[in-house]
Amino acid sequence: MHPDTWLISKGRPTESGDPLNVAPVMASSFRLPGDRYYNRIEGTDTQVAFEDLLGGLEGGRALAFASGMAAVTNVFSLLPVGATVVMNDHPYHATGMIADAGAEQGRWTVERLDPANTDAWIEACSRADLVWVETPANPLLTVADLPAICAAPRKDGCLVAVDGTFATPLVQRPLELGADISMHSATKYIGGHSDLMAGLLTVVDDVLYDRLYEARLLNGATIGGLEAFLATRGARTLALRLERAMANAGELATRLEASEHIVKVRYPGLESHDTYENAKKFMNGFGAMISFEVEGTAERATAVVEHSTIIKHATSLGGIESTWERRAAIAGQEDMPPTLIRISVGCEHVDDLWSDISEALDATA
Repeated sequence: MHPDTWLISKGRPTESGDPLNVAPVMASSFRLPGDRYYNRIEGTDTQVAFEDLLGGLEGGRALAFASGMAAVTNVFSLLPVGATVVMNDHPYHATGMIADAGAEQGRWTVERLDPANTDAWIEACSRADLVWVETPANPLLTVADLPAICAAPRKDGCLVAVDGTFATPLVQRPLELGADISMHSATKYIGGHSDLMAGLLTVVDDVLYDRLYEARLLNGATIGGLEAFLATRGARTLALRLERAMANAGELATRLEASEHIVKVRYPGLESHDTYENAKKFMNGFGAMISFEVEGTAERATAVVEHSTIIKHATSLGGIESTWERRAAIAGQEDMPPTLIRISVGCEHVDDLWSDISEALDATA
C-alpha cells in the first residue's frame, strides 16, 4: 500500500456499523473489570489508532507522547549514568538543553558533530551509547548521510535515534535504513494545523518498545484523547499538504537564490546546498523548510519577518499556513547567523507567498 493510501485507510474501526473514525475518548479511568483501567497505562482507542497509523507507516510500533520534547526526554531517560551521547552541533535547542543539563549533572557526556561529517558519525557509533541524529537539522537544514550512519559498526547497546521532524515519514524512513528509533514532533507536520502538541517514537525491536513504554508509563507523558484524535485527523491529509508545501518550497528556494537581497539559501533541494548529494541519495523529496540569510543587519531581518501579511511571524513549523522567524532572536539560538530567517512553507499559492516575501525584502532594503 502506498503511504498516502495508508494514511487515509488505516487506524479506523473495522466492524459493520462502526463509525468511519475512532472517536476521541475523553477518559482517565475505566470501569472494572475490563481490558483497561487507567489511561496512562493502557491508553485509549483514540491513542492506539494514532499509534497504529503512524507506526505502520514507518514499519514499526509507535508510542505517542504529550509533546515532541516528551518523546525526546523518554529516550534520554533510558541512558545509564556515564553514557556517551553524540548529537548534532546545532540541535533543536530544547534537545540540546536536555543533553547539556544531563552533562552538567554528571549523568553523561555529550559530543557535538557536524551532521555532514559522515566519517565522524561513523566513528562515534563505535563508542557512543546514544547517537542522536537530527536531519534535516534545525535550522541550518544540513542533511546527514543516514544510510552510512545507520550501517556503521556500533558499540554493544548503542542506540541510533533520528529526529526526522522536518522530513516526516513520507520523505525519510530511518527504520528502513537501520535506525533503532524514529522520532517526530507530531505538533508539526503530522498534526499539520498548529492546534495540538504531540510526539512520536517508532521502533522495530520489541524489547526496546517495552523499555520506552515503561519509561512513558513512569514519566507520565501520555498523549491526551483530544490531541490523539486531532493528530490522527491531521495525519490523514499529510501527503496532500506535504506535496503542495514541498512544491512551493522548491520554487521559493529557487527564487530566493536569484534575489539580490539574499546572501545564502539553505534548502536540501538546491544543488548549491552543502549537503545536496546526501539528500538526493535517500530523501523522497526535500521537505518544505527553507532557511536563508538576508543581506544587511539583524535589524533588517527582523523587519522582514514583521512586515509580511500572508506569512505569519511565528515560531514552530509544519502547519498548513506559512510561518517565518529570525532564528538568532530565539532564546538558545543566539549563535545562529544573525540575519538567518527560517520559513516553514505552507500550502498557500506560491505566487502570493513570493509577493509577500518580495514586498518585505523591498520595503526593508
